[in-house]
Amino acid sequence: MATNGHTNGNGTTKRPLRVAGASGGFTDRQRAICSLAHCDVDVIVGDWMSECTMSWHGAAKSAILAKGDTSERMGLYDPSFMANLTPALPVLAEKGIKLAVNAGASDTEMLAKEVEKAIKKGGLEGKLKVAWIQGDEVLDVVNKLLKQGEKFENICFGGELKDWGFDPVAAQCYLGGAGIAEAFRQGADIVICGRVADAAPTIGAAMWWHGWNRDQDFDQVAGSLIAGHLIECSSYVCGGYYSGFKDLFDGCENIGFPIAEIFPDGSCAIIKEPDTGGEISVGTVASQLLYEIQGPQYYGSDVVAVLEGINMTQEGRDRVLVSGVKGKPPPTTTKVGLTAHGGYQAEFHYLLVGLDLEQKAEWTEKQVRASMGKNVDRFSCLKFTLNGYCPEDPRNQDVATVDFRVFAQTKDRSLVVKDSMEVPGFNRWCLENFLQSCPGATIENDIRQSAGKEFYEYWAALLPQEEVNHQVKLLWDNKTIDVAPSPAMELYSTRQWSYETKDPVELSSFGPTTRCPLGFRVLGRSGDKASDANLGFFVREDDEWNWLRSLLTVDKIIQLLGPEYNGKLVERFEIPGIKAVHFLLHDHLDRSYNATSTYDGLGKNLCEYLRAKYVEIPNSFLRRGRI
Repeated sequence: MATNGHTNGNGTTKRPLRVAGASGGFTDRQRAICSLAHCDVDVIVGDWMSECTMSWHGAAKSAILAKGDTSERMGLYDPSFMANLTPALPVLAEKGIKLAVNAGASDTEMLAKEVEKAIKKGGLEGKLKVAWIQGDEVLDVVNKLLKQGEKFENICFGGELKDWGFDPVAAQCYLGGAGIAEAFRQGADIVICGRVADAAPTIGAAMWWHGWNRDQDFDQVAGSLIAGHLIECSSYVCGGYYSGFKDLFDGCENIGFPIAEIFPDGSCAIIKEPDTGGEISVGTVASQLLYEIQGPQYYGSDVVAVLEGINMTQEGRDRVLVSGVKGKPPPTTTKVGLTAHGGYQAEFHYLLVGLDLEQKAEWTEKQVRASMGKNVDRFSCLKFTLNGYCPEDPRNQDVATVDFRVFAQTKDRSLVVKDSMEVPGFNRWCLENFLQSCPGATIENDIRQSAGKEFYEYWAALLPQEEVNHQVKLLWDNKTIDVAPSPAMELYSTRQWSYETKDPVELSSFGPTTRCPLGFRVLGRSGDKASDANLGFFVREDDEWNWLRSLLTVDKIIQLLGPEYNGKLVERFEIPGIKAVHFLLHDHLDRSYNATSTYDGLGKNLCEYLRAKYVEIPNSFLRRGRI
């Protein structure tokens, strides 16, 4: 194909790099690395980290350091990683496949040494060299800069860190792929990272393979950033979480893992593991592109990718070419996530059934609040929510049953953590009203959630890249290599451009309509970044694109959100090449996953909620069939 003949930064031609995505998080399938090692690939990447797990491991490390006991260090890196990697080691060695992963969490060095032990135990010593990346843990840097007057403004909802009300116990910044590229250049076969950006392993592999100059080959590096973004969540791009999932039931129990062929010009083709379920289509790839982006510019520590000109072409079955990505110099800052002990939380669930649910919920809330008395004011968060509804003439008792949830958070441990249900506290205050409940109320059999647990607050800000001590550690010769920031860095605004569509089409021009769910003809995807939620919608046909971009204004999204809209800023931009409209909902997720009081702490359900909302859809579109 045309991109095969392009030259790299050194003026030579090279075949495309084949990078496989093995993991999107610690919950992913354990077969991945070994399965992909048997495919035709050059590098395997994977991400075992998230903002959630960063908080867990960071807080655990803080506690261990406070006790001075290092015997528990094994719990500071991802506990599932070695079971995924170890069976694949002989195949990696035999085929010369390289590996770069986010799995080290808060003890990257120890995990790298565990990998080295497994290599020796498997009789592969000398065949696989291990390196690890240092520099992502930056609590000392944050504290130093705070003393110098740095504000660390929250990039989601504003405000200065000093006014947060919590003391950070951990801070990790997002490193780029330059260190990984250097490790491969030095001869590393396996690179263990703690918190590089999700796409950084792919960027690093591509910079190493193609010899790109990160200080000037911005279009190429930006293309690899998007390739990395597309495969960083493993099977998402192959049909996982795809709103067109009904076409993919055959083989859905074993959706394949993705492979990106990255060409010298930075364009890529997305394919998947052979003989597996799912598909690679413009729809599945567009769906993953829209996941967790923040606006028309996608920021990485190595480069900034501009998304508005991206194009996707179906080149054949399970093969999509992605092109048109433009690159800009890297930003002077990188994202940093700070973790603090937020306090303690608990929740209690009543199951209510049948008629008059709102009145039954009101009855129950009055009783619980009366039991709490003045203690109500000691909770930092206390929410009573009725979730679900009973349909008319319900077909069985289960569908007539809804969840009435009582959710509480407090800094006062004694309010929610009790050794006995007899001791006054959250659990008792909810429980003791059972025998004076409304008709049909039941408490769940499993009430462990009401016993209380610790939770963490998360603060997302920006850190100057020049303050980061980015280093590559080579285990085989005890060598350290410093990785300086790119001298081409530029300062970017923290707010991206936002706009309504140009030349909107009059909606009435599409002919007669039927009021029905948006999702009958519109696909989409949503996700989280800290407390922000991103939301992307796309369609398959050109005339539907003109309708979609004209219909989905900021005001329309706010209307569809209804009571879910929090009054905060909503930003909008378009990607015409995939017929998509994207929105960023600021601070929509209530402080991010570890602290959120909502069901949808990861923002993954938001799009499906809005696809279920009713709009006027042209009948000419509906005649094409329902998605």
